[in-house]
Amino acid sequence: MPVQIQIISHSPHPLPAYQTGGSAGMDLRAWLAEPVSLQPMERKLVATGLYIALPEGYEAQIRPRSGLAIKRGLTLINTPGTIDSDYRGEIMVAMINLSNEVQVINDGERIAQMVVSKYETAAWEQVDELDATVRGSGGFGHSGLS
Repeated sequence: MPVQIQIISHSPHPLPAYQTGGSAGMDLRAWLAEPVSLQPMERKLVATGLYIALPEGYEAQIRPRSGLAIKRGLTLINTPGTIDSDYRGEIMVAMINLSNEVQVINDGERIAQMVVSKYETAAWEQVDELDATVRGSGGFGHSGLS
């Protein structure tokens, strides 16, 4: 059963939607009075015109669209960005142009995807030592090259 989420849209564009039955993310669209140009390595917040009220225990992660990243070098600077259940402001997408060319974002363009997830809160239990595992303290690159 899908989780019910309240949404306000000031945008004339379709609400976020899953593109296929197996999609985890819903596409977010830019809501712009005029196109936005991003110079190489430039960052900008792009408006969506959307406001949501997530139920407690849920978050929305804002992630890049793979097609924009590979074809145009457009991605997000804080990925995934998290929308907390108590945030009520407009969903803004923090974009960056990693290409060598100016990239233009147009009104209604699909700029990111949003994944709604359940989460658990954590409670710390301070101890003097942790249980042993096979991996132990092996970190980055610990498991080898292949």
